[in-house]
Amino acid sequence: MIKTVDLCKSVDTSEGQLTILKGISLEIKRSESVAIIGASGSGKTTLLSLIAGLDLPTRGEIVLGGNKITNMDEEQRAKVRGELVGFVFQNFQLLGSLNALENVMLPGELKKDPDVHEKAKDLMVKVGLGHRLSHYPKQLSGGEQQRVAIARAFASSPEILFADEPTGNLDTKTGALIIDLLFNLNKEFGSTLVLVTHDERLASRCDRSIYIASGMLEESSDSINDIQVCR
Repeated sequence: MIKTVDLCKSVDTSEGQLTILKGISLEIKRSESVAIIGASGSGKTTLLSLIAGLDLPTRGEIVLGGNKITNMDEEQRAKVRGELVGFVFQNFQLLGSLNALENVMLPGELKKDPDVHEKAKDLMVKVGLGHRLSHYPKQLSGGEQQRVAIARAFASSPEILFADEPTGNLDTKTGALIIDLLFNLNKEFGSTLVLVTHDERLASRCDRSIYIASGMLEESSDSINDIQVCR
């Protein structure tokens, strides 16, 4: 479902070239749930961004759902994301000009799903917000906003779900509820789940964890690190 080969990412800074990822090779199987764990600055969010097709590597190959996205331009990668991928972000990224139901409907509308309204309402009920359909993000708590974001992520029945610190802005109790909700819905939809987290509670719910430090994989049962300078 997801494969990277010799993945490197470098950026130019005022102090010279900074290498963020150093030759990462890994595979994630269909319907598998995988946590990417690492300290701040380790490269885990950069890795997620690359395998989701939001950015391009300096070197290496990425295959996402059978598509070699490193050979694609942004328009082509966006098409693949629209067909295959759902996202849940730490800061929710809801559109303030749309109410909760409209935010959840958005992916389906982009795919021209004829049943988008009913599917969105059903998902809002599933996340416990059937009574909040017409509320705008600013009228919702952080936990409620994240529940809307999760409903939106599943609205297009994605084959792959990417989550970046989905409990990072929530208190412990609310975070635990969000974890349960995320994994229950993911089980129902059968998506491949890849999440970035520093939360061991969240990582322990996944099938396995990938540890990243200083841009390299520390532990992964199917990983090979090629520690070369990215150019």
